[in-house]
Amino acid sequence: MSMRTLPLVFINLGGEMLYILDQRLHAHSTSEDKSEKAAGVWSENDRKRVMNDIVGTMFSQAFMDEILKPQLLYSHRTMKVVLTRLAHVSIMKLNAVSMEKLYELMLMAFKYQVFLCPRPKDLLLISYNHIDTIRGFVKDTPAVLNKVDETHRKIIEIYSSMTAGEFQLLRQTLLTFLQDTHICVSIFLKNKIQNPNGRFALSTSGPVPHGMDVPGVIRIFDRKGREMRQRRFASGGSYSHPTKDASFGLHGDRVIKLGVNMYNVNLRGESSKVPSVKMDASPNPLAKEELNLLACLMGTVEIENASGCETGFQINLLASAQEEEEGGASGGADESFEVINIQALKDEHSTTQLAQIAKLFVEQEETSNNVNSNKGDDLLAMMDDLGPL
Repeated sequence: MSMRTLPLVFINLGGEMLYILDQRLHAHSTSEDKSEKAAGVWSENDRKRVMNDIVGTMFSQAFMDEILKPQLLYSHRTMKVVLTRLAHVSIMKLNAVSMEKLYELMLMAFKYQVFLCPRPKDLLLISYNHIDTIRGFVKDTPAVLNKVDETHRKIIEIYSSMTAGEFQLLRQTLLTFLQDTHICVSIFLKNKIQNPNGRFALSTSGPVPHGMDVPGVIRIFDRKGREMRQRRFASGGSYSHPTKDASFGLHGDRVIKLGVNMYNVNLRGESSKVPSVKMDASPNPLAKEELNLLACLMGTVEIENASGCETGFQINLLASAQEEEEGGASGGADESFEVINIQALKDEHSTTQLAQIAKLFVEQEETSNNVNSNKGDDLLAMMDDLGPL
């Protein structure tokens, strides 16, 4: 397992989280007038503040120094807790159900990018695309922008000396982290890059990685390493040579588009619309039936304006989350329904055996949790100390 996987996972998942939050915040940012907050409208300044707070904490020196240390990759549980704390450093709040679905969406987007990564080293380009876009979120705040640039320089310094074998080990660690995650996402299903079972449909066409040959030729060499003859075969795909090599520096053309913000569209008057990955001018006949990505996974933005307190807002990423809250406040089931009481005899012997088995599972789970929880405790304590900027 690679000891350098955690920084890339954190930056890429954090970047995907910022893409989604920015899309939803930008969609509802229709006024600069703070007085309209009471009506459920908040300003563009609030969106910028949320981005600055989250990015500032995410790329703070103490936090990134801890992330960049050689260490084992966190579990999904620990990673989710860290990202939840990160999302809550600003005035925005997410409920548990919304954060769960947000994490799943971030995970599947990153998994798709790792699957389509042309070569292991290009995992850096995916991370750099995320950093470049994040840099655009905070371009008007020099202090936060300097933090992003400083972290980018550290990443270049650490990963530029890694060999091809180390990058391959890093990729294998990522695939192990992402395996058995097959969550269906509507934007992927709509563009037929994901099957109904949640698995991705990989293409057998496109440009090959830089420095590689187009498949279809077998070269035969003699004992002295001289090429004797060639044989050609059908590769089963339509491949092409790459146009140019990508930039692995602080700035430049990354060439590949994996990791860019796929939600970045003009949202004027379209608060619930999400761009399609495939650019097609023809109308989609299943548009009404196929809910778009964020409309399916997100609800509305609500404002909590408590008198005498700083104005904050809560994002419900799921319509079901709001329904659950309303259902909980209603006081239970409708009294008009008839309740059927079922009586069952208690089997003391079976109950005792089940209790003993359950106790074993609890003890094993507590032991496992104690081991895993220590991994991110220092990081979470550091985040609490940092707080919003």
